[in-house]
Amino acid sequence: MDASGEPTLPSYLGQAWGLRERPTKGPKRGLSLARIVDAAVAIAASEGLSAVSMSRVAADLGASTMALYRYLASKDELLVLMMDAIYQTPPSLPETPDEGWRAGLSRWAWEQHTILRKHTWALRIPITGPPVTPNQIIWLERGLSCLGDTPLSEGDKLSVIMLLSGYTRSEATVSADVEATFMAKAPDELAAMASYGQLVRRLVGPDRFPALNKVIAAGVLDAPAGPDDEFVFGLERILDGVGALIDQTRD
Repeated sequence: MDASGEPTLPSYLGQAWGLRERPTKGPKRGLSLARIVDAAVAIAASEGLSAVSMSRVAADLGASTMALYRYLASKDELLVLMMDAIYQTPPSLPETPDEGWRAGLSRWAWEQHTILRKHTWALRIPITGPPVTPNQIIWLERGLSCLGDTPLSEGDKLSVIMLLSGYTRSEATVSADVEATFMAKAPDELAAMASYGQLVRRLVGPDRFPALNKVIAAGVLDAPAGPDDEFVFGLERILDGVGALIDQTRD
């Protein structure tokens, strides 16, 4: 807390929001918080998040590691800003003035899903708290605005956005993991994975697994699935639930 009783604003957040001037001391005057974050993102994009370190970023910028600590207190702060950087393009605005809440939330979730699938390294950054950085706050604002005309309480609106955001991240993580697994498999292993339905059919019997055998008999495990089928199904069910909550609140 500061002297007024307000929470102390970390220096890196103040810089990110443009509330504090960048450090001017030190030999590397050309450095900036934006350049540091951009360099870290470039490393993560080409080599993975594990390659990012304060010393590596400093080396790529031609600066000393200590010079970076004039802008950031730790690598954790850098990770927070790297996550914010992938959201620098704000969510698109409604195509029509009368766009409903469902279409708005669907568009918002899809755009977030696209970003996370493009920047899969960001999925390895742990979530340590609610959004506080500029770009993520803009995304939060746009998501909440989709529910502006609904009768939901402000708390419920926020919970809906957090639910959607968590679901989108979870699905993007699963997709990225599966894709990475496929890329690492040998051709014979890929063939075995492609015949998953046949494999499971050999392992389970109807007496012990009657419900699963009904799924197998229906050919569900043999049917080719689109890359986004599971995401679409889950998103639609979440929106169905939000619709039911809105109706319940209205009644």
